[in-house]
Amino acid sequence: MVRGTFSPWLLLPLALTKSAFAAPTAVEPDAELAAIALDNAYKILNGTLADGSTRTTCSKDTLAIRKEFGDMTTAERDDYTSSVKCLMKAPSKLSATSYPGAKSRYDDFVVVHINMTMSVHSTANFLHWHRYYVWAYEVALRTECGYKGYQPYWNWGKYPDPTTSPIFNGDAHSMGGNGESVKHAGYRLGMANIMVPAGKGGGCVTTGPFANTTVNLGPLAPSVDTALKIPKNPRSDGYGYNPRCLRRDVSNYFTTQYTRPVDIANHIKAAKDIDTFQTSLQTDTTKAFGLHTSGHYSIWGDPGGDFYVSPAEPVFWLHHGQIDRHWWIWQNQDPASRVMQYKGGTVMMQANSKPGKIEDIQQLSVAAPAISQGGLPSKSLVSTLAGPFCYIYQ
Repeated sequence: MVRGTFSPWLLLPLALTKSAFAAPTAVEPDAELAAIALDNAYKILNGTLADGSTRTTCSKDTLAIRKEFGDMTTAERDDYTSSVKCLMKAPSKLSATSYPGAKSRYDDFVVVHINMTMSVHSTANFLHWHRYYVWAYEVALRTECGYKGYQPYWNWGKYPDPTTSPIFNGDAHSMGGNGESVKHAGYRLGMANIMVPAGKGGGCVTTGPFANTTVNLGPLAPSVDTALKIPKNPRSDGYGYNPRCLRRDVSNYFTTQYTRPVDIANHIKAAKDIDTFQTSLQTDTTKAFGLHTSGHYSIWGDPGGDFYVSPAEPVFWLHHGQIDRHWWIWQNQDPASRVMQYKGGTVMMQANSKPGKIEDIQQLSVAAPAISQGGLPSKSLVSTLAGPFCYIYQ
């Protein structure tokens, strides 16, 4: 038997044949919509498409790009978490008499949210106010703590199991890990009061950059098993000093049912007007939790599951970065008709509250950047390329 000399080049035609007929990598439905939004955003910047907003100095040269946390380099993530921790160490600008629990500049942002909760949820300004709020936080990180990047977001649909994601895996470049595993029961959550099983955490966060973080304010509306014995605030308004550990109960309960890529895409495609979009975004039914609720309770714990005090959880800002991105994607499917839409009341759970107007001034108190002291009208907050803003999502 004669043995021939084997050459790997003999496999090349077969490899090429397989490659030529290989199925293309599937693109998630929400990613397709994000690509359309990005293309239209650049058309607006180029002046070939109008969205009705008032452009100021935003251009391609001044454009900021917000990234998904997992897409950032480890150096970029480290810069972000270091800047957040810097804000947690900087002194508060609030009155120690009125707000004794506000010990840091970071706590200032928590107080503002507590103050504004009932007038910025299930209202006409929900999306606009939170866009302003997250941007103000980004500005504080950059101007007060030297952060070089921009506010990252958490794409809920990217991680079926959040505990293993770059956000919650607990390594040195994450946003800290899940809470320690402690025995606890589930809780009835959301507008539909659905019993959600406990996750595998529930205890204090002890890994990653936010290990041993102290929460100072609240609780006001805790949504965890009373067996966890979260200490009550010494004041009924939640502003008293109440130091305790940061707790999480991260699980895949919501991410495998309600925040999958198809759920995100379906929500964007189903809503044809701002009222439908923002209402369904925040509404829970017996059949499904809304995206807004699902993101918050994917973190859960204390204060992540507290309706008022949730910004004291560092991942709040990534979640609401995604809320803003979700709105940005919806707006930029049809910017000419969607960007300037504004509808809803002005007080949560008051069906007959005064209708919101696009000229209404949105306030951030001590959280407002110097350039927007005194607040800004909602019409200045409609587009990420207008008013004080100049950013897109990548």
